[in-house]
Amino acid sequence: MDLASKTGKHLQLKETFERQTKIHTFEMHIIKAKENYAGNYRCEVTYKDKFDSCSFDLEVKEAGQGAQNIDIRSAFKRREPKQQDDTPEVDVWEILKNARPDEYEKIAFMYGITDLRGLLRRMKKIPKEEKKSEAFAKKLDPAYQVDKGGKIRLVVDLADPTVELKWYKNGQEIRPTPKYIFEHKGTQRIMVINNCGMNDDAAYSVAAGDEKCTTELFVKELPVKIVKGIEPVKTTVNERIELECEVSEEGAQVKWMKNGVEVPTGVRSRYRVKSEGTKHFLVIDDASRDDTGTYSIMATGGTSEAHVQVDLKPLKIYQDLQDITVKLGQPLKLHCEIYPGNVPGRWYRNGQLIQPNDRINIIHRNKVHRLEIEASSLHDAGDYTFVPEGYSQSLSAKVHIIDPPRVHLDSLNFPDNTVTIVAGNKLRLEIPISGEPAPRVVWMKGERVILESGHRVHAETYGDQTSLTIDITEREDTGNYKIVLQNEAGEATASVKIKVVDIPDPPEAPLVPEVGGDWCAMTWEPPKYDGGSPILGYFIERKKKQSSRWMRLNFDLIKETTFEPKKMIEGVPYEVRIFAVNAIGVSKPSEPSKAFTPLAVTSEPTMLVVDDVTDTTVTVKWRPPETIGAAGLDGYLVEYCIEGGDDWIVSNKELTEKTRYTITGLTPGSKILVRVRAINAAGPSAPRSLQHAILVKEVVEPPKIRVPRHLKQTYTRRVGEAVNLVVPFMGKPRPKVTWLKEGKPIEQSHVSIRNTDCDSIIFIRKAERSHSGKYEMTVQVENHVDTAIIDIQIVDLPGPPQCVTIEDVWGGNVALVWTPPKDSGNAPITGYTIQKADKKTMEWYTCIEHYHRTCITITELVVGNEYFFRIYSENMCGLSEAATQTKKSALIVKEGRTNGYITCDWFVLPSLYEMMRENVSKE
Repeated sequence: MDLASKTGKHLQLKETFERQTKIHTFEMHIIKAKENYAGNYRCEVTYKDKFDSCSFDLEVKEAGQGAQNIDIRSAFKRREPKQQDDTPEVDVWEILKNARPDEYEKIAFMYGITDLRGLLRRMKKIPKEEKKSEAFAKKLDPAYQVDKGGKIRLVVDLADPTVELKWYKNGQEIRPTPKYIFEHKGTQRIMVINNCGMNDDAAYSVAAGDEKCTTELFVKELPVKIVKGIEPVKTTVNERIELECEVSEEGAQVKWMKNGVEVPTGVRSRYRVKSEGTKHFLVIDDASRDDTGTYSIMATGGTSEAHVQVDLKPLKIYQDLQDITVKLGQPLKLHCEIYPGNVPGRWYRNGQLIQPNDRINIIHRNKVHRLEIEASSLHDAGDYTFVPEGYSQSLSAKVHIIDPPRVHLDSLNFPDNTVTIVAGNKLRLEIPISGEPAPRVVWMKGERVILESGHRVHAETYGDQTSLTIDITEREDTGNYKIVLQNEAGEATASVKIKVVDIPDPPEAPLVPEVGGDWCAMTWEPPKYDGGSPILGYFIERKKKQSSRWMRLNFDLIKETTFEPKKMIEGVPYEVRIFAVNAIGVSKPSEPSKAFTPLAVTSEPTMLVVDDVTDTTVTVKWRPPETIGAAGLDGYLVEYCIEGGDDWIVSNKELTEKTRYTITGLTPGSKILVRVRAINAAGPSAPRSLQHAILVKEVVEPPKIRVPRHLKQTYTRRVGEAVNLVVPFMGKPRPKVTWLKEGKPIEQSHVSIRNTDCDSIIFIRKAERSHSGKYEMTVQVENHVDTAIIDIQIVDLPGPPQCVTIEDVWGGNVALVWTPPKDSGNAPITGYTIQKADKKTMEWYTCIEHYHRTCITITELVVGNEYFFRIYSENMCGLSEAATQTKKSALIVKEGRTNGYITCDWFVLPSLYEMMRENVSKE
């Protein structure tokens, strides 16, 4: 029994391949073994024409004696040959000679024989010592073979014809049927098996009394052959296609293919497969052009293929498209009839595909195709074509759209269709027209026809427009003009009135009766001739007298005859002029007015504040006026008034040009009001006054030191650099400033100090480390005191490390240890620079820079070389000028294998040659 069909929950087969060794491994796993799993198992391996097998016995014990999950793989592993047992060898062939044929397979499994057919052939060749049977004169052969569907005769010869004979199949008695026929010929008893099938492959036996003879019948299954192949088919769409094929056996399994791909035969498939006996059919009920292709049927004994061609049905035109003429706006209908009726199609106009929409409707009913347009337009005219889908033929027709002529005067946008034109100008009057076909156009004035070849007045028509052109209009051109349109759809007329007018005369020169700082007042008289149209308003322009560029002052018409121009520049002479405007246009400019110059005083001074007050003086300051004007600024006038009085006293007899002034000669304890005026050629400006009265008395302001931001931290400089610190302060009257260093007065020979009214400066020309320290600044006004401390640090290069020693040498590594320098340069040590030099060349190379620890291990040294090392100190100023070198050198020797072990003294305290570095990983 083949176990491949039994795999599942209780039996699993697995195959693996090792690429390196190129060994295939086959595994069989039995899960939860049962007693009926016991027996003989065989593994057969076939590769091309080679064959090999291996068998083993499986014994199933109770659950307590072993695990139930059995791995059969180990049963097939090759093992070393075992020692030969002293047990006597068994002759299998002697056992087979004396056994019944139905026991051959059991014996073969028991002794590892896998080729049953070869066993049977060999058994036939072995001469048998036939025992003389009392019932049979000739027994059945050990085995028979017959093809599936064939017939076989099993014959035995009886020694005693009177003996009752019975036939058996696998132990079951066989009764006479049309399949099993029993015959008698003398002493011969014959059983004929007709139409042998696979179920007839069994063990047969015949019993005569107490004797029995047995045989094996092997039924060979024949391949299914194609008896009658499928034939080519050529048909049209919507027809039924039936492909027929006949095979050599009923119930055979076949496969239908199209273009090499298996045909789907599901419930929703277009293909139906059926069989009747040995005939197989592939049916397509409603053929389409997509069904064209090569169809084939595959059986175990052969294939057959044929080409299926599905073409369209011939196109028949029952009614062709007809040329039509339709009036504009009327429905448009095109109609045709073709066969077959279920063929769709597409409509085209002038080669462009027509898509249905709200206005266009495409109808297809059976063989009728219609195109309907509700309201035709001029764009609907053209060549229409209907193309049936899948056919090269097409149906065509021409559609003409006609439209009565019309004159579209609405586009003129002139009231009462009256066109007004200024005399002397060119008039080109374009009027849209419509009509299909294009109408003939005639222009007329009265009874006179205007020709296209006219000299000054002529008419022309092009496309959908007609135009009347008058090159130079004259007063005689005023009148009614008539337009006449004619085409095959009708006639239309329209009238246009042309009125020739002119622009007004220019007004007289305007007058300027009044002038201000940046403005003036002007008047004028209307023009004597208005051009035949009422005056709508005026435009005003101005310019500087020295300039030739006029600037318009108003964009909206001024209907009055007066105007005030503004935003003029003081001190600059100006002129103005006038334009008159009517419905026709703008007149020529008037004569310019007489020149005038605007002038004005300045605005008042700004930001007037009290700057200082003493017992007898008051100092005020201000800023210049925002607007000075063309007259310029001559100076300022400062006035004051005793509080409670109305008399303003001029403090400065002469104008001052400065914006700061001190009023002197005041009475201590009095209160005064102060104001300032700006003076120019136009006169004094409006005064700027202080809002509150000023008490004439000196004010005490507490001192306050304003330390700059960079001095609030330690101020660091290198030795030899200059130190220049400016510390501002406030206070009135002038504060007293004192400096201390570490609580002691500063020696002026070392540090220079200079004080002003608002700051104090400390200066050191060439800084030394002794200048480092905390400097205290004190500012005092009467009993008010303020202090500030400034920390100054003068730094220098550090000294070299004190001592550098070689702590250990091993392999290509050297451990160095050193002590920090005594002199750090008045700044923290930021790192060390380690260098090495070969004793032979004494050329120094840097190993590492900016190293922070005082011990290091130098690695990757060359074996056989001898090295010296030196170290520089480093701070914010840089590296030390000198370096400290190791007194001894380090010889790098090649390590060898030592004999024995070195005894360690466990009572000696261990020491570290190098500290572990901190390795931080950022995740």
